[in-house]
Amino acid sequence: MKALQLRAVGEAPVLTDVPVPDPGPGEVQISIAACGLNFADLLMIQGRYQEKPQLPAILGMEVAGVISQVGDGIAGLAPGMRVAAMPGSGGLAEACLAPAERCVRLPDAMSFTDAAAFQIAYGTSHVALDHRAGLKPGETVVVLGAAGGVGLTAVEIAHRMGARVIAVARGADKLAVARAAGADATIDSEAGTLDTALKEMGGVDVVYDAIGDPLGSAALKACRPGGRYLVIGFAAGEVPSFKANYLLVKNLTVHGLYWGGYLRLAPEVLTGSLERLFAWYADGGLRPHVSHVLPLEKAMEGLDLLRSRASTGKVVITP
Repeated sequence: MKALQLRAVGEAPVLTDVPVPDPGPGEVQISIAACGLNFADLLMIQGRYQEKPQLPAILGMEVAGVISQVGDGIAGLAPGMRVAAMPGSGGLAEACLAPAERCVRLPDAMSFTDAAAFQIAYGTSHVALDHRAGLKPGETVVVLGAAGGVGLTAVEIAHRMGARVIAVARGADKLAVARAAGADATIDSEAGTLDTALKEMGGVDVVYDAIGDPLGSAALKACRPGGRYLVIGFAAGEVPSFKANYLLVKNLTVHGLYWGGYLRLAPEVLTGSLERLFAWYADGGLRPHVSHVLPLEKAMEGLDLLRSRASTGKVVITP
């Protein structure tokens, strides 16, 4: 089968032929219809991701497709079922293996493209805003990188949860995408001093930061007493540092959120979150924004779209 394989850290992955993997006990083989790209794929290429796959490795963390084989000890899953899965790697190929417990049956109305764009982005934002920050109706959330893969889902979910949403992104086109997703107000990230703009809007209760500094530290200054700061990622490349005395004086809380870590820490949190999210999708409350759908042969172009921040929402590859 064709697959995009990373052979050495720092080198460009290559499209190559590899054997089709056979499922072991507790695993299913999925014929992949779509694979969602994530910023973590870029970090893996650079050797900077918190989990480092054994090389050579096939990139692609989340997939959707049809189960083609099942290993021993599988209950509730069978060939022919439409599923989404989060194997963590192996998705940029024509087939992959996934642990059965990481597979979710798809709603009948959900396309494979939507499913491949759904799990990590929506799951990250829902667990962050609901489980970690305890977001309440009427509170104000600022989303940094609001037109990106996870940022746009944070806008949608915070709006769905009854919050006032301020979206921060670069340029009028990206801000328009955020408004369409439910943002109540928008700020161009290159238009001036962010903390001043947020304070003029009354301050914020929750910061959703997928960007990092300098926007992250600026947004922290606009937190109201008792505010919560969600550390989601560092797409801008600079990791924020916080002065503990500032957190103390304003009774602020900083929450780290690594969605994949909950697969070991508390998998029931992810299960409950995805059940809620799929129900919201089924009733029309969530609609993934996919700016680019590309064939496997153009997967590197898709990764370049993420690297240059030229995409909005998700980029999906269809092997």
